[in-house]
Amino acid sequence: MRRTGALIAGFWTLAAAVVAAAGLQVTPLARDGRVYVSFELSDGFSDDLRAAMHSGLTTTFSYDVDLRRGATLWFDHTLASATVAASVKYDTLTRKYNLTRAVDGRIERADVTDSEDAARAWLTQVDKLALCATDTLEPNVEYYLRVRAHTSPRTAWFLWPWDRHEASGTAKFTLLR
Repeated sequence: MRRTGALIAGFWTLAAAVVAAAGLQVTPLARDGRVYVSFELSDGFSDDLRAAMHSGLTTTFSYDVDLRRGATLWFDHTLASATVAASVKYDTLTRKYNLTRAVDGRIERADVTDSEDAARAWLTQVDKLALCATDTLEPNVEYYLRVRAHTSPRTAWFLWPWDRHEASGTAKFTLLR
């Protein structure tokens, strides 16, 4: 019984270390009547993911972004949300990377590059995503942004009984007017 408990505790420690190693740095910005969020997935691009991308598979990093307000007696309230999908498809014949970024299912931008570093940055960095208007928010109230990342194809498999995000990050801010 002790050994089983030690194995379970070791597993959760390892799983927490994997999620922490591939953390998200989240930066909120309220300016010009909008709430913007920038984030970067550090150490989220493994050798296995690189190999899958270079085989010609479409590699997608999906980010679920939520603007939330804490509640004292019930669940936190989600005020705005967006889903960002950054995809890279490597063309093995031309040796170019086809880049696509979609926000809530709409293609926002597409590009082609021959730089692997540019493709990696495309997958792991989002700069100033417009989330919502500030006039719908109350001033002098603390809000927080939560970003959760998922990758496809999945190159690692963990026995995770609930939420299947590979990494997550949060940042708090107070809206001042």
